[in-house]
Amino acid sequence: MDSTYIFKPIGIIHSCFKEKFGIPRQSGLVAAAQATLEILPPFDQDEAFKGLEAFSHMWLIFVFHGIPDGKWQPTVRPPRLGGNRRTGVFATRSGFRPNPIGMSAVGLTKICRVEGKLILYLSGIDLLDQTPVLDIKPYLPYADVIPRARGGFAADPPHPSLTVEFTNQSRQTCTELEKTYPGLSDLIEQVLQADPRPAYMRSGSKRTEFGMRIYDFNIRWSVRQQAIVVQTIETESKDPNGTDGEPSIVKK
Repeated sequence: MDSTYIFKPIGIIHSCFKEKFGIPRQSGLVAAAQATLEILPPFDQDEAFKGLEAFSHMWLIFVFHGIPDGKWQPTVRPPRLGGNRRTGVFATRSGFRPNPIGMSAVGLTKICRVEGKLILYLSGIDLLDQTPVLDIKPYLPYADVIPRARGGFAADPPHPSLTVEFTNQSRQTCTELEKTYPGLSDLIEQVLQADPRPAYMRSGSKRTEFGMRIYDFNIRWSVRQQAIVVQTIETESKDPNGTDGEPSIVKK
């Protein structure tokens, strides 16, 4: 059966994550990660969302728009397997799929209109800025939670492996920025606790300093034994990591 399906996005994500490096590997892992979903015409009709406010969470069906077309792979190297062992793409949630479609369960904070636009406020997200959303479905606890389900190689949630510290300079900067970006320090800490470095950089690598974008800020941080130290928080209009999602390496 040779069929072609054309989908039109119903909305666009405006996320705190401006690049792929640093995005949580699953939704819900970073509670402080927030985004808004702007519903696009003609789908921005109030009646289409009537009753959704009664749900605390919802599923988003979206497009991995940061992955080039035709880049699917039959096997991938999941971070949970150390980044060296390969497994089938359909046994993972990798974006390198024949059809680059993803799904995330996110928190729904509120629904309102801002300057005439219908906006959904989200929390616990794992989505890149400007992600196209294809559909929304309410999260149903009685159906979506399966107590006896097996989790394969990802049976248990990842546990934070590193402590996060701020230099006096970065803490002072963060405190000032939180007047406009509430919860920024919690967001930075939760993202870094999960150690966003690729697995191949976590052992044996001499690279100890990195850069990462959150909102419009370049977060410079270093790794020292079992701690991550936030060195500086700089306003950065240009993506320091380019477009490939690889971590920015700060060389001494």
